[in-house]
Amino acid sequence: MNFLRGVMGGQSAGPQHTEAETIQKLCDRVASSTLLDDRRNAVRALKSLSKKYRLEVGIQAMEHLIHVLQTDRSDSEIIGYALDTLYNIISNDEEEEVEENSTRQSEDLGSQFTEIFIKQPENVTLLLSLLEEFDFHVRWPGVKLLTSLLKQLGPQVQQIILVSPMGVSRLMDLLADSREVIRNDGVLLLQALTRSNGAIQKIVAFENAFERLLDIITEEGNSDGGIVVEDCLILLQNLLKNNNSNQNFFKEGSYIQRMKPWFHVGDENSGWSAQKVTNLHVMLQLVRVLVSPTNPPGATSSCQKAMFQCGLLQQLCTILMATGVPADILTETINTVSEVIRGYQVNQDYFASVNAPSNPPRPAIVVLLMSMVNERQPFVLRCAVLYCFQCFLYKNQKGQGEIVSTLLPSTIDATGNSVSAGQLLCGGLFSTDSLSNWCAAVALAHALQENATQKEQLLRVQLATSIGNPPVSLLQQCTNILSQGDKIDRRGSKIQTRVGLLMLLCTWLSNCPIAVTHFLHNSANVPFLTGQIAENLGEEEQLVQGLCALLLGISIYFNDNSLESYMKEKLKQLIEKRIGKENFIEKLGFISKHELYSRASQKPQPNFPSPEYMIFDHEFTKLVKELEGVITKAIYKSSEEDKKEEEVKKTLEQHDSIVTHYKNMIREQDLQLEELKQQISTLKCQNEQLQTAVTQQVSQIQQHKDQYNLLKVQLGKDNQHQGSYSDGTQVNGVQPEEVGRLREEIEELKSNQELLQSQLAEKDSLIENLKSSQASPGTNEQSSAPASARDSEQIAELKQELATLKSQLNSQSVEISRLQTEKQELLRKTETFAKSAPAPGESEAGTTAKTTDVEGRLSALLQETKELKNEIKALSEERSAIKEQLDASNSTIAILQNEKNKLEMDVTDSKKEQDDLLVLLADQDQKIFSLKNKLKELGHPVEEEDELESGDQDDEEDEDEDDGKDQGPI
Repeated sequence: MNFLRGVMGGQSAGPQHTEAETIQKLCDRVASSTLLDDRRNAVRALKSLSKKYRLEVGIQAMEHLIHVLQTDRSDSEIIGYALDTLYNIISNDEEEEVEENSTRQSEDLGSQFTEIFIKQPENVTLLLSLLEEFDFHVRWPGVKLLTSLLKQLGPQVQQIILVSPMGVSRLMDLLADSREVIRNDGVLLLQALTRSNGAIQKIVAFENAFERLLDIITEEGNSDGGIVVEDCLILLQNLLKNNNSNQNFFKEGSYIQRMKPWFHVGDENSGWSAQKVTNLHVMLQLVRVLVSPTNPPGATSSCQKAMFQCGLLQQLCTILMATGVPADILTETINTVSEVIRGYQVNQDYFASVNAPSNPPRPAIVVLLMSMVNERQPFVLRCAVLYCFQCFLYKNQKGQGEIVSTLLPSTIDATGNSVSAGQLLCGGLFSTDSLSNWCAAVALAHALQENATQKEQLLRVQLATSIGNPPVSLLQQCTNILSQGDKIDRRGSKIQTRVGLLMLLCTWLSNCPIAVTHFLHNSANVPFLTGQIAENLGEEEQLVQGLCALLLGISIYFNDNSLESYMKEKLKQLIEKRIGKENFIEKLGFISKHELYSRASQKPQPNFPSPEYMIFDHEFTKLVKELEGVITKAIYKSSEEDKKEEEVKKTLEQHDSIVTHYKNMIREQDLQLEELKQQISTLKCQNEQLQTAVTQQVSQIQQHKDQYNLLKVQLGKDNQHQGSYSDGTQVNGVQPEEVGRLREEIEELKSNQELLQSQLAEKDSLIENLKSSQASPGTNEQSSAPASARDSEQIAELKQELATLKSQLNSQSVEISRLQTEKQELLRKTETFAKSAPAPGESEAGTTAKTTDVEGRLSALLQETKELKNEIKALSEERSAIKEQLDASNSTIAILQNEKNKLEMDVTDSKKEQDDLLVLLADQDQKIFSLKNKLKELGHPVEEEDELESGDQDDEEDEDEDDGKDQGPI
């Protein structure tokens, strides 16, 4: 204690060099003292000095403190002091340092001391081993020190931990610590450890991090929890963001289902604390990480599917339509729902069915669009709604048709009680707010994206501009507003309205010759565009000039020459006279050179800092990139080249029609073969059923045989018992012979049944051979329709014959049942006869009467036996008829075999026809090649890129590999 008093007194009174001397003495004491208490007191004193005199303690004491960690591990108290001292030296978390210069000095000092500490990787490994100690005074400062090291020099420390045996596993144990302060600081440590390191992220994920973090979030109360929930969510973000492996592991582990309770926001009057808002914001961002458009499409769609199945999307839509939700949470929820439904049809269909809890209920899409075109709504909220609408229409032709249909005359509500999405878009398109104009134009352009049908449907839309005037088309109204320019007083950017309308028109006219014809039909449009392009305007107007050039180029490239006054060649001549080709191409290049173009092309989400930056749409940048090159080439092409290109296109279309015809033929043949396969499988099942029936018949015959043997034995005993009566002996001598004959005939019937079964087995094998021949590749691809029809008829006949056999077998089983019944009656009568035999004491008169009675009964039995013989004879005749039918079936199978051979010959002929077609295609390609050579000889330039592109286009349009190889080098 006296030593500490001296140190503290020297701290307050002496000059700074006295503190340095004190620190030196303490370091010497740590290094040289043999008593543990002295070393512990010295380290405690260094800890008290380390915050104020960070530099001096760090320079002089770091080596000694590391030595203490190595040698004094048995004493947790001195280890804790040493770790705290090192943390004070390395950490930059000093509250006193408020000035900027001092903060920079502190950061530099911390990184320098961190570099000294990790220069020996064994120091980090030592620190990891200390974290295994359960003692609070060791584990907690160790966690804080390692976190500080990762904050200072993260990549270097991450690499050391990564190569350390069980390094990451030791840190994962911190999440299971029962002491909350260590667990919470362990979460912060793992945040720093997993930042921007995919390998460590994977190890942490497979160490069951997802399960533990989700358990902590649940224990803390989900979104109602404190800052610990936020820290866990940030750690989950580190593990999942841009890590496809962890995202797949998270989905496969059914952890998406555990996210649903996060978004039970409860009663609207429950209040929204600042921490709850922060937690929900991070939770929504975590959902977006799983369905981000930058993820692989397959991974994104599987996560979208899981979110719909577990009800997470439904829960988000509930928040979307709830009241009392803070603005920033509502905005982020809209963005999250946008990416959950983007490009996934099932989710998009569900979103289209969501209604707002209003009276009467309105679709959620309509409610959101009302916010988008309302200029009083926050800018970020309007951007989020636009993104949601774009994601709803992305690769959703069904949704695009529903939106466009709300504008068509047949679907508009005449009563005016409800507002449709199309009416809101038109209202925004023609309002006096430039931002609403831009958003509505982009939204309507997304309803037409890659959908030629809706582009044509939108041409039918008619608008009533004013009372008494005839309605005008939507296309005409857009061009009218565009031509008026700045004449209309609008709120917001000067060019935003015109840029939005030009993007809509470019999207509408691209890949739609009918829309181009409608656009050119208005004689004022082309002069307006050429006038805009030809003028020399300021920098702000250059973007409008570029978009006008793009629109005019689209009108040339997709022109079908249906209007004589605005054919391709005349439009090119007009450009050359009024603008100049070079000037036109230069103005066209203004679009891609604009500073906001590259920004919009990076991400699909319209994320702008302020309304004046809202110029380009992401999908439109793709369209510009696609059309800029082809329009440039189209401007420089001559009329002869256009004609030859048209001829080539027609030739290719003819080739495509031929190939399509053969594809359809092969598809029909495949369907017919599938039907034949199904029929064969049905016949096979029926054959198996018949075999089962035959087996049952054989077992019944065997039972009958056993019963007849038993009857024979009983009749033999009766003969011996009645040996003293001569008349009775003669009768009994006849009955066993008849029964023996019955037995022989039944055995013969059994052998016939076995023969029938073997014949059926041979027939089944032939059917299997026929099936295998029908399933061969050549027959599947090239067999002709008439041959397939013949096969179908033959198989139908075979099916009918098998049905006949089945009925005959059934009738035979009925006969055998009847024989069995008669046998039982015979057995009963025999027993009656045995019981009626006379006893030794009876009189001769009684015996004579009984003998007469028995003789009568035996005569009746003989008559019944004769009838049985007749019936067996009838069965034999039926067996002969079945045998003849089997022979007929065998001949049918032989005919089918001949038909199969004919089919193989037809396949060979089809292959020859296909080879002739390939030769024809090769000749056409050679003609195209020679035409291009003639063009080169005549002095017309033919670029190699054009040739490659035409070859690539042929390859994409033709699925036949041999055709692709022939056309590729052209």
